[in-house]
Amino acid sequence: MVAVFLAPVYILANIFTAYWLIRWMKAVHPLFHHPAVLGVILALYAFFALSLLTGFLVKRDPIHRILKVISNCWLGMYLYFLGFTAILVLLRWILAHTALTETWLYSPMGLKTVGLGAILFVTGLCIYGMVHAGHIFTTRYEVSSKKEGNLKIALVADLHLGYSIGGRQMEKMVEKINAEKPDLVVIAGDIFDNEYDAIYEPERTADLLAGLKSRYGTYACYGNHDLDEKILAGFTFETKEERIADRRFGEFLDRAKIHLLEDEVVCIDDAFYLAGRKDPDRIRKTQETRDTPSELLAGLNLSLPIFVIDHQPSELSELAEAGADLDLSGHTHDGQLFPGNILTGLMWENACGRKKIGEMDSIVTSGVGLWGPPMRIGTKAEVVMIHYGK
Repeated sequence: MVAVFLAPVYILANIFTAYWLIRWMKAVHPLFHHPAVLGVILALYAFFALSLLTGFLVKRDPIHRILKVISNCWLGMYLYFLGFTAILVLLRWILAHTALTETWLYSPMGLKTVGLGAILFVTGLCIYGMVHAGHIFTTRYEVSSKKEGNLKIALVADLHLGYSIGGRQMEKMVEKINAEKPDLVVIAGDIFDNEYDAIYEPERTADLLAGLKSRYGTYACYGNHDLDEKILAGFTFETKEERIADRRFGEFLDRAKIHLLEDEVVCIDDAFYLAGRKDPDRIRKTQETRDTPSELLAGLNLSLPIFVIDHQPSELSELAEAGADLDLSGHTHDGQLFPGNILTGLMWENACGRKKIGEMDSIVTSGVGLWGPPMRIGTKAEVVMIHYGK
């Protein structure tokens, strides 16, 4: 539904940027005044701008996959082109309403230079973002506890297996985690990116994840994207019908040796509890219910460490009051693209990193994978290593 509401905004935004692109090109060289040349440029622009829609409508592979990859790349680059264009146009408007209209910046040569500089800068920035997104960093936290136990936990989230993330990124992630020799591996939701069919070579990818090595195994909860549904420009379509998860998601997890916890608590080796929560957005679509923190953790032996996997870092105070010692989350991507990290910081009590909530530690990872644009700018893909103990 959000995609439908944003469609007119997206169309107007593209008219705005196309107008200034043509105006800039005409100022650069007389060739761009020719109708045939302008027609080719506008056709190419329309192809990229509409790839979000054509990738959604055309289902035949490999065309569908190619269009989805193109549209994801376009979306990331376009957001920055739009932002820079809006800033430059606003600057020109300010100059036009001051005594500075005769400055070099407002001259035809200024228009050419600033326009070229913006294009080169944004292009370079996006190329950097694509390369940077493929590098997985390791973030470490030392969490002290009054309870018995000494554990090394590997936390990852937001794999978003699909058009942008596949076997190559998973191979890097598995190698990084295995090198740390953790006691436990936790995946805090959004393992999939809505479409199971979007996963390239799903059997091989599952086998890679099955190669994760730890003392107690790999556990996960589902996130809001772990549901097969139609998606346009990263947004889903609301429906009153109950949605049922693709059975292949579960088969994938079984093959990958990932233990799914859906409002379940397991006591591992009589040493600690691990609870996995259902995702609030996902259950709204599947018309399920989920336990409150107090219901989920009721009756547990509070002398043992209690760890909770919850995709979205919400209800942190309630989890702390219910007795959780450590809450492990993802979902936010730390904004993924600057200035998204500033916005997520305003939206969440703990948008990324570690924060003490009462007696509980909340740790939120920026994730390994990507939502939409295959790039990270101002954020990083990460594996979080947590040393929990006295």
